[in-house]
Amino acid sequence: MDEIISSHFFPVTSLPVFKAMPKIGRLSRGCTITEKIDGTNASIFIGGEDPETVGLFLTGSRTRWITPTTDNYGFSHWAHEHKDDLLQLGPGHHFGEWWGLGIQRRYGMDRKRFSLFNVGRWEKAPRPDCVDIVPKLYEGLFEDRAIENMLMNLRVSGSVAAPGFMDPEGIVIYHHATKQLFKKTLKNDEQPKGQGEEPKCIDPEREDLVMSQ
Repeated sequence: MDEIISSHFFPVTSLPVFKAMPKIGRLSRGCTITEKIDGTNASIFIGGEDPETVGLFLTGSRTRWITPTTDNYGFSHWAHEHKDDLLQLGPGHHFGEWWGLGIQRRYGMDRKRFSLFNVGRWEKAPRPDCVDIVPKLYEGLFEDRAIENMLMNLRVSGSVAAPGFMDPEGIVIYHHATKQLFKKTLKNDEQPKGQGEEPKCIDPEREDLVMSQ
């Protein structure tokens, strides 16, 4: 009987893969808010988690692997110069922002810096002296008031990443329960990326990062 019913309702030899409805996350949960730095996305891959990748040291932009000869604002060149130090990060793919001198807002810097996104992992863990983390502005319940307060603090007091720089870009909100990232900018937040922005120093190549709770 079951076979007859099945053939009646599913008159095909193979069915499409069933996709379950994802669970809906609860909004009123914890979040981490960090300063959004206006540079260029960069990453370092250190092999070892998989036996096939042992010994690999790679550098990337948001969209591709880069090398000192196919670089993005000099990040790969810098990373290979500091390879021995950066290996202290350990196996994995480490995402961050390459920012400062000559990149986007520049922040009044006289050099470039690499700031890791994953504050949950790196704010207390040892890391190389040549590596920073993006500033954590808030950790607590996800609510509009907290978000607006962090934006107001940046608007009034300027960048935390570069003290004294009074034109910060905005914030990134990491929602712990859903593991989702959101951003809000101080200017033109309602407009799609690239619209309503003042011209910047744009490189031909331009930005999961993933933050842990």
